[in-house]
Amino acid sequence: MKKAIVTGSNGFVGSNVCKRLCAKGVKVFAVVKDENEKIENIKDLNGIEIVYCELDEIETLADRISDRDIDVFYHFAWVGSAGPLRCDENVQLKNALWTARALRTADGMQCKKFVNAGSIMEKETYTAVYTQESKPGLPYIYGAGKLIARAICKPIANSLSIDLCWAVITNAYGVGELSPRFVNSTIRKIIANEPLQFTAATQNYDFIYIDDVARAFEAIGEYGKANKEYTIGSGNAKPLKEFILEMQQELAPEAKPIFGDVPFTGVNMPLEAFDTADIEADCYFKPEISFAEGTRMTMDWIKSVG
Repeated sequence: MKKAIVTGSNGFVGSNVCKRLCAKGVKVFAVVKDENEKIENIKDLNGIEIVYCELDEIETLADRISDRDIDVFYHFAWVGSAGPLRCDENVQLKNALWTARALRTADGMQCKKFVNAGSIMEKETYTAVYTQESKPGLPYIYGAGKLIARAICKPIANSLSIDLCWAVITNAYGVGELSPRFVNSTIRKIIANEPLQFTAATQNYDFIYIDDVARAFEAIGEYGKANKEYTIGSGNAKPLKEFILEMQQELAPEAKPIFGDVPFTGVNMPLEAFDTADIEADCYFKPEISFAEGTRMTMDWIKSVG
């Protein structure tokens, strides 16, 4: 890989993919929403070129980037991946259409491969929606947006001259993430000496540190095969309770997690849903950072930034 386009390049995952690619000598066209966006985390990277483009103007990338020998188009840009907009059907449907438009734009620019950032929520959403008498909550609208994007993009890609790879991220965490997602919120409770209350935590889960996520996307860009889904995870999925205890023992050995006080309203996915065999076989990828090590580095960073 010599050249890549990265949308959502100043986000948590996108910025780390940019850092990984630039460190490997790849020329990166980093697509950012507008000039009001913060780009301190990527602007000084060697080999990066910042390109400003709104998602609803994604077709204009062909005018803003003259190169026609780009190897991979990475698509991370997604409005409402966290917070209340996850529950907004209008926003999530627009995201699906923007993804399809990005795919067509990449093909028009003669990019060889389109790698989209999917989510394990796609699988949870499918199960939650299609299970008889289930009662999925509003946050599943985000997962539905991702599912719709895939359902639209796969046939489109096969009508064009571009390879589509769909990367399903299990749960990325690590240094640089500011969202109140599970690992972050638990670490902040540990730092503040707050009670560690959870569901029974018997549902299967997986986590992967952000540096390994970036390596995985690099590997998919290099070796991923058309029309394949690649799960980005630790390769060691297990009940959430085991991850919680591992984190507690590493970060707060004196603490006593309480299980069962919080009701669980989600979907328990089978361990096969987290299978990483394809990314290991096709892309030669295996994570390097253990959950204990990753959560330790994350806590040290959170303490350093307050």
